[in-house]
Amino acid sequence: MRNNNLAVSIEEALKIILNSISPLTCENISIMEACNRVLYEDIVSDIIIPPADDSAMDGYAVIAEDTLGASINHPIKLQITGEIQSGGSVNGKKVSRGTAIRIMTGAPMPEGADAVIKFEDAAEEDGYVNIFQETVKYKNYRFAGENIKKGDKVLRKGDRLSSVDVGILASLNYNTVKVYKQPTVSIISTGDELADIGEEIRTGQIRNVNAYTIYSEVKKYNAIPYCLGIAKDTLKDMKEIFLKALKSDVVISTGGASMGRYDFVKDIYLALDVEIQFEKVNVKPGKPVIFGKKDNQLFFGLPGNPVSTLTSFIQFVRPALLRLMGANRILKPIVNAFLEEDINKKSGRVNLLRGYATIKDNEFYVSTTGNQNSSVLTSMRDANCLIIIPENTKVKAGEKVRIQLIEHEEI
Repeated sequence: MRNNNLAVSIEEALKIILNSISPLTCENISIMEACNRVLYEDIVSDIIIPPADDSAMDGYAVIAEDTLGASINHPIKLQITGEIQSGGSVNGKKVSRGTAIRIMTGAPMPEGADAVIKFEDAAEEDGYVNIFQETVKYKNYRFAGENIKKGDKVLRKGDRLSSVDVGILASLNYNTVKVYKQPTVSIISTGDELADIGEEIRTGQIRNVNAYTIYSEVKKYNAIPYCLGIAKDTLKDMKEIFLKALKSDVVISTGGASMGRYDFVKDIYLALDVEIQFEKVNVKPGKPVIFGKKDNQLFFGLPGNPVSTLTSFIQFVRPALLRLMGANRILKPIVNAFLEEDINKKSGRVNLLRGYATIKDNEFYVSTTGNQNSSVLTSMRDANCLIIIPENTKVKAGEKVRIQLIEHEEI
């Protein structure tokens, strides 16, 4: 068993977690339900898109050379010999010198035409069109296969499907698609001090905030959350609720992971034969994070303070869920930013401070969101990044720091 007495670094903790995970199996679903799901297989096109040369604009299919010298004051007149609608037939339609064919966006280009003049740059009169602007060959002209060629790998295994990706699947005539299964996640809150929504709060109690925050984060990353309620500070009660969670792919508990007299999460892990991989991380907030594994099931014991809970979720649980779903991109981007205030931290740990980043003159600037106490959840609400301050470091305003963009998509 790993020596768990020493705190691991953030990087070590993430490496341990990711190396412990095998992605889930797949299922076939309708593309209507596929947005934000992770693709299980490469998508290779067996067709070309567009299937034929077509018009990129509503206008007139012309021979570009016929428009040379055209202007508002000296329009060039071409005879209109037909019209092609989107989805219409091009059979028998041909553009020759001195003629034009009215054409709609997406309609196939007629033989002979090599450009399209927009309606806005022309005007019809008695079967003719006056062209007010010259054009060049292949202007507003789309070639067959310009978007997708036969044999193109258009989507890759491990891609999180966007709404655009779903549209691409539809364009390739996919009705269903193979995706990784969604992990099931049991969420357990621990502590006699917690009261749920609707319950009367006694002196010394607080609302069970973490369950709702974590539930929402789990849904945000397209896993399936189940709130199992509040475990009281007894080994019996805690063991009973953890036993209910053993059918889930992931178990997340909040609170009870530190060194207090009633912090029983580590004891429960041992009683359930969960192999503890680490139990401390050298970071603030969020030092008392326990990670364990039993067969293919993952266990995360997160701190109880709301900001510590959410920060730990972002750093460790979020990438684990994405890896379980087979995602290729699991890391939040880290960039450099100019600090707008002095920061002096001597905690002996890496500090992740809630920050708000802006862009000025193509550079990032960042300031903290106020009170950094780990119980102040509003400071997390106002944050769009985490400011990374190395241990025992003093940073002055104007110096560069690293920030993690927590509201940015994974890379």
